[in-house]
Amino acid sequence: MPVGYLITVVLVAIGTLFALRPVPWSRPLGRVSYFAGVAANELPFAAFFWMLLLPTALAFAEGDIDSAGGWAIVALAAVTATGLAVVACQALGERDRIRRALDEGLGAGWRAAVDADLAAGLRRRLPLARILLLPVFRRRLDVRRVANRAYGDAGRRNLLDLYHHRARPHGAPVMIHLHGGGYSGGHKNSQSLPLLHRLASQGWVCVSANYRLRPQAQHPDHLIDLKKVIGWVRRHAHEYGADPTTLFVAGSSAGGHLAALAALTQNDPAFQPGFADVDTSVSGAICLNAWYGPYYGQGPESSPEPHITADAPPFFLAHGDKDTLVRVADARHFARQLRRTSAAPVVYAELKGGHHAFDLFHSLRFEAVVDAVEAFTAWVRSRDRNAATSPLGRPPTPPRRGAR
Repeated sequence: MPVGYLITVVLVAIGTLFALRPVPWSRPLGRVSYFAGVAANELPFAAFFWMLLLPTALAFAEGDIDSAGGWAIVALAAVTATGLAVVACQALGERDRIRRALDEGLGAGWRAAVDADLAAGLRRRLPLARILLLPVFRRRLDVRRVANRAYGDAGRRNLLDLYHHRARPHGAPVMIHLHGGGYSGGHKNSQSLPLLHRLASQGWVCVSANYRLRPQAQHPDHLIDLKKVIGWVRRHAHEYGADPTTLFVAGSSAGGHLAALAALTQNDPAFQPGFADVDTSVSGAICLNAWYGPYYGQGPESSPEPHITADAPPFFLAHGDKDTLVRVADARHFARQLRRTSAAPVVYAELKGGHHAFDLFHSLRFEAVVDAVEAFTAWVRSRDRNAATSPLGRPPTPPRRGAR
């Protein structure tokens, strides 16, 4: 029996099984399911080509398929390939589902409201070569990374990276992204890099920041760090060609929790100790597979929901319906609460077959999400431009709220 071929096919079969039927994180095999399932779910083409098709062809070429055991492995490979096809079909459908989510959140005629110069940047072909051949390679040659700029006094946990086009933009919008990790781990330069590099290649200045972690830090320390990042961007982003009057906050998992909190507590002095005069208002928030509940062992005030007001900024939420770390029901509930109270649009994109951490690779699913984030931010920027030039002026910055 070809043992090497068997091991390869079994590994892909396990990943495919967990992609289609993930095990909840808290149960036995939950961690194995999470890591194996995410890889197969977001990289079905790479899994099929590199770990099924080529090994099968090699096994036949070397004459290893000469027994009942060898043909049993081929049969397992065929069943696994069928499962990967199901995974790929789910991902292929995301583009239409997300388009419908944009129509629902922004209105059916939202495309006509996008300024012509911004709309032109939204028309692009799907990067199939990158998705099929280089899904793990997340960098771009036209983007420069400026690493390890200090924004606070907490050492490496208060460092940030900037990404900008090598041609050095002028008047660029800004996006700040916070990594996930349950507030206990994680690092900048790890998550949503396809998003940051895409935006930077389109003339944005993007920031990815570390923040203090548990157990040395607790809520609201992490939020205070994000507010400091916003303050740093207000002071220094022009050095990299940015205009920080247009600034979006984004995050993955725990970072999405932080982004939502920051967007809903703009200019709140309770979360800006020693820098209450710094403008921490934002243009909008992007939350990917985010947690929306209370912080560890703390009350509901540590969650974003109690901070929702009518003047909340626009939100873009994306969540997988097979997320085993954060229930999709929690994301649906938060989206409903936002829509009930906020006067700004809320886009909620539910990803069919999507797991937690769908934002790690250049996959069909995440490329569709990145396209939608570009469209969402273009709509918000167009709205703000039009408001700034109208007789009524730009929408006012949310007032500073009193200390709690």
